[in-house]
Amino acid sequence: MRRTIDESLLKKDYSELQLNYQLFAAGGDDKTEKATPKKKSDARKKGQVFQSREMSAALILIVMIVTLKALGSNLYSQITLYMKGAFSEYVKLTGQFDLNLVMRLYIEALIVLAKTVLPLLLVAALSAVIVGYAQVGYLFTFETLKIKGNRINPLSGFKRIFSVRSLVELLKAIIKIAIVVWVAYSYLKSKTNEIIALMDVDLHGILAFIGDATFNVGIKISFAMVILGFADFLYQKYDYEKSLRMTKQEVKDEFKQTEGNPEIKGKIKQKQRQMSMKRMMQDVPKADVVITNPTHFAVAIKYDLEKASAPYVVAKGQDYIALRIKQIATDNKVQIVENKPLARTLYSTVDIGETIPPELYQAVAEILAFVYKLKNGR
Repeated sequence: MRRTIDESLLKKDYSELQLNYQLFAAGGDDKTEKATPKKKSDARKKGQVFQSREMSAALILIVMIVTLKALGSNLYSQITLYMKGAFSEYVKLTGQFDLNLVMRLYIEALIVLAKTVLPLLLVAALSAVIVGYAQVGYLFTFETLKIKGNRINPLSGFKRIFSVRSLVELLKAIIKIAIVVWVAYSYLKSKTNEIIALMDVDLHGILAFIGDATFNVGIKISFAMVILGFADFLYQKYDYEKSLRMTKQEVKDEFKQTEGNPEIKGKIKQKQRQMSMKRMMQDVPKADVVITNPTHFAVAIKYDLEKASAPYVVAKGQDYIALRIKQIATDNKVQIVENKPLARTLYSTVDIGETIPPELYQAVAEILAFVYKLKNGR
């Protein structure tokens, strides 16, 4: 009996341990890692980028209102002039129908409409392009136009309707309506006396008041929308980065995949060469002497007993790099000594960071002695 109880306890403990292990394994699939540059690049190629439509709309609205304010008087003059002419021509009809006159008035109306509307449309289009480019940059892809199964799947559509993003969009819509109502109400309330006084004002004065009210309310709404747009921009960025998160296994798999990619390898090697070249050039001012060919080769030598038992090469280069080493040496008052055979031998046999071979001790020692003598004589 006792043995049976012990076995049941062991089984129970094992089952709990197995359950915990399964939970641990499941937790390993959580997307906790930030997206790699490759993941972001692939997403961008597919048209998956983040931008705040609220910010774009707010900035475009500001530009449109300012443009309308700047061109308002001119637009008003054109419309007024056309209306006066149209009414005077209409009076001339005196009850008889003149097709030519009607067509002329129609064409003139289209011209006036084009003059008043086209500038606003062009400004709106240009603003949309600039604001979009500022947020996303240049992006041209047809991937977003492709039909995907999850877009026509009713279950996926149902999930999207009741997703966090949908709730956020609903909240933004409510906030925008509240902003418009509050700003308009506050402005009109502050202008109550002026609104009452409009009863004794002519049509020109009424239109001027409407234009001024539209501009002021529009600007206030626009700046409130900019604040909302900034908050939306931060949310869109957070949501975008969250959607691209990866599991640890995905990061490992991507690394294994890209590690064998010749193009990636080439870029990595190029970057390493650039960094190595930068470090090498930074060490040239620390050299004791630069031995040159004089134009084809340049080798910078440093002698520091605390770092090496013999002089060692801190930088070397050929052709353009050699000229660059010489220029840096000149700028930092590092002595340049011409020795064609020694410079060629050092360049071909000694790597950066290595000490010179014993057979070159004598030649290098003579040059260093010469350099030290010059320094002491200054």
